Amino acid sequence: TASVLSNGKVLVTGGSINNFGYLNSAELYDLSTGTWTTTGNMTNAREGHTASVLSNGKVLVTGSFLNSAELYDPSTGTWTTTGRMTSARGDDTASVLSNGKVLVTGGWSVHGALNSAELYQIFETN
Repeated sequence: TASVLSNGKVLVTGGSINNFGYLNSAELYDLSTGTWTTTGNMTNAREGHTASVLSNGKVLVTGSFLNSAELYDPSTGTWTTTGRMTSARGDDTASVLSNGKVLVTGGWSVHGALNSAELYQIFETN
């Protein structure tokens, strides 16, 4: 999954290796130099996940047939585990709404297609 960050770099997260396993790696692509650099690894290996760039510049990653979510901070290159979804879902969609919440919808579970939706709201602590 690829996301354009506020600094113009592209964050690429997860994926799979020839269907033999999922990746927890993350890399940054710099459009101005055409170079790749590694950044912090996600807590969980993921494929078929979503990545949503939030108004504060952080990236919320959800899904991959998991109910977990992670938050990437581009200023530190680190990941933090955040709230869990009600349903484990993969191949879902996520949209950042005008109120800053993230709407996660649909996808698949081990039992079949999901028609549910969930709202995420990130609370910052200082």
